[in-house]
Amino acid sequence: MTRRLAILTSFSGDGGVERALTSLLPGFLGSGVDVALLLMRARGPFLDAIPDQVDVIKLGSSHTFFNVMAIARYLRRARPAAVLAVRHRAILAALAARRISGVPVRVVGSIHTSVSASFASRPVQGAIRKAFMRLFYPGVDAVVAVSAGAASDIRSICRLTERQVEVIHNPVLSPKVLGMAGAPVPHPWLESSNTPWPVIMGIGRLTEAKDFRTLLHAFALTRRAMPCRLIILGRGRLKTDLEDLARRLGIADDVAFPGFVDNPYCWLSRARLFALSSRVEGFGMVLAEALALGVPVVATDCPSGPREILQGGRYGALVPVGDPGALAAAMTAALAGPRPDPSTLKEAAADYTVEAATRRYLAVLDLP
Repeated sequence: MTRRLAILTSFSGDGGVERALTSLLPGFLGSGVDVALLLMRARGPFLDAIPDQVDVIKLGSSHTFFNVMAIARYLRRARPAAVLAVRHRAILAALAARRISGVPVRVVGSIHTSVSASFASRPVQGAIRKAFMRLFYPGVDAVVAVSAGAASDIRSICRLTERQVEVIHNPVLSPKVLGMAGAPVPHPWLESSNTPWPVIMGIGRLTEAKDFRTLLHAFALTRRAMPCRLIILGRGRLKTDLEDLARRLGIADDVAFPGFVDNPYCWLSRARLFALSSRVEGFGMVLAEALALGVPVVATDCPSGPREILQGGRYGALVPVGDPGALAAAMTAALAGPRPDPSTLKEAAADYTVEAATRRYLAVLDLP
C-alpha cells in the first residue's frame, strides 16, 4: 500500500490548529509517509514552518466547496491511502470529493474545538452546524477530537459510538520546542529572573473566545495586591479595545501587547505564571505547553481541555469562566505562594509528544 497521506485544511492565521499541524508534519515524514498538504486558504506565519519535503498544493479558492472538484481530481491522480480533513468544512469537502472521484480513500476528520460551547451564543448557526454534522459525519471513517470533552460533544451531536471518535491530544513536546525555549527573549521585563515584578503571561488570538477582557480585569485586581506585570502575546481585531481597557483600568504601564511572535516559548519559559482566560477551548494547547516548560498555570474551567490537562486542578487552579475576582484570587495565590517544582508540572504534559500523537494518528489513518 502506498503510504501517501493528504491533509486537507486551511492555514488562515496563527492559531492552535496551524501550530499543531506544523508540529505533526515532521512526525509523519519521519515515519516514512509521503505528505501532501492541500490548502483551501494559505496565509499566515505558519506557512514558513511547513517542512520542505511536504508537497504543498494551494487549491485556488478560499471558499471550501469551490475546491471540491480540485480535491476530487487530486484523489484520482495521486491515489492517497488516506485523507486527514482538519476542521468542519474540510471534512464536508473531503466527503464530497471522495464521492465525486469514486476513489475509495479513507477519510478521517479532525475537530479542534467543542462545537456546542463554540456556538452557545449563536444558537441559529449552531443548529445549522449540528444538522450538517448529524447528516454527514457518519460517512467519515473516523473522527479525531483533541480532548475528551470535545469527543463527548461530537458523539452526542452525531450519535456516534466511542469507537468512531478517537481522542488524540495535540503534540506540545519536541526537541525543537525545548530548544526554542532557551533562546534570548527580546523584552526587558523577562531579561532577569530576579526582578521583583513577576510576569504573568497570556497567549492567544485577541478574540472574544479567549476573553482577555476578563484577564485584564483580573490583573488589575492582582496588581493592587502585589507588584506584577502582564504580557499578552497574539494579534487580532480586539487589540485596540484591549489596550483601551488597560488604560481605563489604570494598568497600561504594566501591560504589554507585543503581538504575534515566531517564538513564544522563550517568552513563556521565563514567565512566573501563565493564565488562560478562555471561554471555550478545543484542547488548550498553550496551557499544556506552559506545563511542559515547567511554568505554573491557572485556567478557566471552560469546555473543553483545561480540566483534562490539569487533571481536575491537580496541576493548576481552575476558576469559573468570566469571573475576574476568581481569576485574580487564583493568580494572586500562585504568585504569593511557593513555586511548584517544575518537574512536577512537566509530568502533566509528559504524554503530549509528537511521537505519541504521530503514532496514534497513523493508526487511525490506517497507515501502518
